Amino acid sequence: MKGTGTFLRRKYAAQYLLQTYGFGAERTLAKAVVTGNGPQYQKAGRIVLYTRDALDSWALSKISAPRRSSSEQSE
Repeated sequence: MKGTGTFLRRKYAAQYLLQTYGFGAERTLAKAVVTGNGPQYQKAGRIVLYTRDALDSWALSKISAPRRSSSEQSE
């Protein structure tokens, strides 16, 4: 995978999330930059850059605790 250095561009960040956690889309990350609901990022000019640590933290915060039923309340 390209972008395996310290920082990942949005396209490769989305691929990383999909391969690692089973979810994540380039458009989701793009919207999250505007709404502030996404992983922490840095910029190099106009280019948004993510670290794997930031992507991991964000993805894990989106995953709920284990459940046995869809009727269970989320915490």
